[in-house]
Amino acid sequence: MVSPIKTVAVLGGSGNLGPFIVQELVAAGFAVTGVTREASTNSTPKFPDGLPVKSVDYGSLDALKMAFDGQDAVVSIVGAPGIGAQKLAVDAALAAGVKRFIPSEFGINTRKVRGTPIGKIVAGKIDVVDYLQEKAKKNPSFTWTGLSTGLFFDVALKIGAAGINLKDKTATVIDSGNEKWQASQRSHIGKAVAAILHHPEETANKYLGTASFNLSQNELIDLVEELTGVKLTVTHASSADVQKAGEEKLAQGDFRAFLDFLRAHNHADGAGNALTGGANELIGLPYEDLREVVKGLLPSSTGDL
Repeated sequence: MVSPIKTVAVLGGSGNLGPFIVQELVAAGFAVTGVTREASTNSTPKFPDGLPVKSVDYGSLDALKMAFDGQDAVVSIVGAPGIGAQKLAVDAALAAGVKRFIPSEFGINTRKVRGTPIGKIVAGKIDVVDYLQEKAKKNPSFTWTGLSTGLFFDVALKIGAAGINLKDKTATVIDSGNEKWQASQRSHIGKAVAAILHHPEETANKYLGTASFNLSQNELIDLVEELTGVKLTVTHASSADVQKAGEEKLAQGDFRAFLDFLRAHNHADGAGNALTGGANELIGLPYEDLREVVKGLLPSSTGDL
């Protein structure tokens, strides 16, 4: 039986997603400690006032172990440059007696893309989860949970990554536009992490998915047009062409290819990346109302579109 989790160290946590996870962990009653990279200049101010924060050398096993001592769980929210360093953090967590490690996934389901072009870009994440599986098998008291979330919807809608450019009043539809895909609000992701740690037995050594909702491109376009009264100019593209564009970028070492791969991954007809089952049902996390979320994210005045 997996014992309750009360103390949580958050590795990283100062970026785009981190504050939402920290906020929900604190709200859920966990004793949270921030663990930031030594010499970082932008991490500490983003943690809530009064939250203990330890600044350590991410390349030092001993320093990480000291930071993790007394912690029941480690939640890693490191960005792309720190993905590989998580292996050392896993070793440190094991040495410190940590019970649960949640790696920095929080995006596409990396278990499904091994050997694909997009899989090459997220190879570091794939490797870390493989490493966690290996360590958990050898150390039964040590467990892990991976969490895919799909697109960060509140960010994606505003910056155009959901296929709609609100500023230009345009949209690009890939294939039919009817394929459903997984997306999560950042606040929802925070709630999912907290719920996972409140259900240590059910979530041990599993790769889970969560979503605020599943939606299609056409559904989103219809909602935006209805709520704003603005008709979007819609263009069409094939997933094969979008995928090819990404492959050409990647061949030149241009990692902006990831956005092309992501669009094809989510929107290609038959892609099958809508969430079914996963953490929502396992830990009782409700889906959100797409219409209400979109309404809240749109500019207050349709003239701002």
